[in-house]
Amino acid sequence: MLTLLSPAKVNLFLRVLGRREDGYHELASLFQAIDICDTIRLKDADADALTCSEPTLACDGSNFVATARDLFRQKTGVKQAFSIHIEKHIPMEAGLGGGSSNAATTLWGLNELSGRPATTDQLIEWAAELGADMAFFLSEGTAYCTGYGHVVSPVDALPQQSLWIVKPPYGLPTGDVYKALCVSALPQRNPKEHLSHCLGGTFDLFNDLEVPAFSLKPELLVIKSQLE
Repeated sequence: MLTLLSPAKVNLFLRVLGRREDGYHELASLFQAIDICDTIRLKDADADALTCSEPTLACDGSNFVATARDLFRQKTGVKQAFSIHIEKHIPMEAGLGGGSSNAATTLWGLNELSGRPATTDQLIEWAAELGADMAFFLSEGTAYCTGYGHVVSPVDALPQQSLWIVKPPYGLPTGDVYKALCVSALPQRNPKEHLSHCLGGTFDLFNDLEVPAFSLKPELLVIKSQLE
């Protein structure tokens, strides 16, 4: 059995630049892995099995982990079946990337179990096929991400810091937030300038998805105001 940590991430800034022809949005964001982690346990099996400690999380073909497992076999030709268990600690529908992290961690773990038929670069390419921010979770933990989040440019590790994650007892599906987004109304910030500031130690924290999130759940604005 292989037991792996599957970390969450935060967007230290997130700029939405426009809508792409493929339906995704063009982004520029500084991603940072954090030490809230799920645990993924993988082993060879006689038949595929996917289980999870969180009963509300679907464990069928709609789960990113199942999609990652199937893609791995398709790309490598590996015939082996696998048993995969997800122990959830990352809050869902919180923008923390838990599902994407689980899928990327699964790709890496299956590659290890199978004798490494794929290179890390190939795993990153396959992760980008699966979803917007999955490739990031095969980086070293700090990266400037562009495209629809799939173009990962590693940057030097930031100084270790403490932060609070505040998650109310409800969530917002990412797709719903993007549907409520009006790109033309966003402030015209230069993401490269904000990246330079962050790498220099001055954190210009913002998220272009904040306004549509607040429009869907006004309670979030109340929470932010209380925190401030």
